[in-house]
Amino acid sequence: MNSNIQLIALDMDGTLLTDEQEVTARTKKTIQKALDQNVHVVLSTGRAFTKCYPYAKELELNSYLITANGGQVWTVKKELLEQKTFAPEQVEKMYRLGESVGMHMWMISSKRVFQNEAPDQFADYDWLKFGCASHDQGKLDQMIHELSFMEGLELTNSLPMNIEVNPEGVSKASALKFICNKIGITMEQVMACGDSLNDMKMIQEAGIGVAMGNAQKAIKQAADVQTDTNNQDGVAQAIEKHVLQA
Repeated sequence: MNSNIQLIALDMDGTLLTDEQEVTARTKKTIQKALDQNVHVVLSTGRAFTKCYPYAKELELNSYLITANGGQVWTVKKELLEQKTFAPEQVEKMYRLGESVGMHMWMISSKRVFQNEAPDQFADYDWLKFGCASHDQGKLDQMIHELSFMEGLELTNSLPMNIEVNPEGVSKASALKFICNKIGITMEQVMACGDSLNDMKMIQEAGIGVAMGNAQKAIKQAADVQTDTNNQDGVAQAIEKHVLQA
């Protein structure tokens, strides 16, 4: 075992999960081995808590969960430790912009996820993340251009055809630092695995940054190492090589 790595941070979609939204038997077994050696395994996802927690339970994780790209940090006992939100008017402005451009949209609040719909009053919710997508590159480029002029935003993506927005300064890396401080380790003792731009900062700042075989080109260029794809046990291979066998 590589005693230096004390925490494994795993993106979910395109990383931990196969394209069928499953965790393979080999990956489950390898994660269990890491847990048995007292390594923290943390899901670090753009998903809302409700879409993340069932996998944490399935994997019998015993530590923390990062949701909404770092907008929230939870314990696996469903205790909310940290939350960073938008001003409601920021989210409404982005939603109206997305409507005018013709984007598919979703918005994560602390209460629920909105898909292509908006509440009567944006001020009634604590907003964690805004997302939009289009297969029309022109619309995507227009949306990115308009968002770049708005103050206080952190722009990433989870797929090449989408845009994900968090409050400025919020990222999976910032949430991981919060967890590291809590358990008394440094980012040098973290191995982070991911495939998309919302994983960029945690991959850059972790002791070992791992790009999936199916990762976007920029992630492969930023990572320390590359593993196999999400459909070929890439996460299991990375843990076996850099944590259990190193």
